[in-house]
Amino acid sequence: MDWLSTLSNGGTVEWRRAVVALLVAFGLTQGIAGVYMLTFRGLSYSRTIVQSMAMGSIITCTLMLAVGNNIAAGIGVAGGVTAIRFRTTMRDPRDVVFVFASLAIGMASGAQAYGAAIAGAVMFSAASLLLHVTGYGSRRQPDGLLRFVAPAGQAGAEIAGSIARILREHCRTFSLVTLREAAQGTVMEHAYQISVHHPDLRVQLVTSLQGVPGVEDVSLMLQEPTLDL
Repeated sequence: MDWLSTLSNGGTVEWRRAVVALLVAFGLTQGIAGVYMLTFRGLSYSRTIVQSMAMGSIITCTLMLAVGNNIAAGIGVAGGVTAIRFRTTMRDPRDVVFVFASLAIGMASGAQAYGAAIAGAVMFSAASLLLHVTGYGSRRQPDGLLRFVAPAGQAGAEIAGSIARILREHCRTFSLVTLREAAQGTVMEHAYQISVHHPDLRVQLVTSLQGVPGVEDVSLMLQEPTLDL
């Protein structure tokens, strides 16, 4: 057992502290990773980012345990880390924040500041959940882009009232985006950004416009507001 005592530099107590610190770092960052998965919004979900949170905390915790109060060791570790070139880029700032939070939890655990690590993880997770539930920072986006073709000239002026009435009945807001001539000036192509009162009214809106004499090629391109692209 002499070799074990030599490696541990002080007996089994140091090993126990290291194991506890690593388990605390891993456990807390597992919770942060779970909050990330729960509150994720978007299309580019990456499993590797979630896994890197837990693994990154173990690395930073190990470095803090190795350095301890040794300034020379800290300088050596800092020099070794700066020599590494990380080529991975994250397009979403939110991903960077979660990874950085996991690294910070690992550093606090490695420094055996368990109170700071637990309080920081709980506060960060609670803040993330609160911002997700309240939709903080989000803005109301149009539900979609409505396109249709209507007659030009006097015929178009006669049905303009019917089109406006249908839009007012089904839409909370509507805004004309483009209006251009087509088919040698015989028809006008309309494009509106719209927000309907209720998603169930989308089909009724398209059907009502198709029932207006002269209105053709009605299409509604939906844009899902729950996704951050």
